[in-house]
Amino acid sequence: MKLRIFSDGCSRGNPGPAGIGYMIYGEDGKVLREVSKPVGIRTGNEAEYIALIEALREAARLGADEVECYSDSELLVRQLRGEYAVRSPRLRARYRELISLIKRFRSFRITHVGREANRRADELAGRAAGRSSPL
Repeated sequence: MKLRIFSDGCSRGNPGPAGIGYMIYGEDGKVLREVSKPVGIRTGNEAEYIALIEALREAARLGADEVECYSDSELLVRQLRGEYAVRSPRLRARYRELISLIKRFRSFRITHVGREANRRADELAGRAAGRSSPL
């Protein structure tokens, strides 16, 4: 089964109260999952990673063997493609976790999209950051 994922993360401050948002679409284009969740005090980049990690975990639970992911985080996309090094100690563990998750899928693709194309995930992440609480 092939699923499409749109994910986003944000923080109100860097670090600050953070939230994630993602949608998972089925092969028929219908929304299977829509999530908005606070993730405590994080950087924006950490929240971006957490959003994709949680979305991929859910895609695996749904039985996906192929995933197409879309993110407006150029850093996240380029790091996963190997175009940028992961220099931040805060992101290294998350990066390794993502690589481990990606290996579960027969096919994985990630595409950088503009914020407009990721508007709903952005709204979900922003809403969650507004109600985030420290961990």
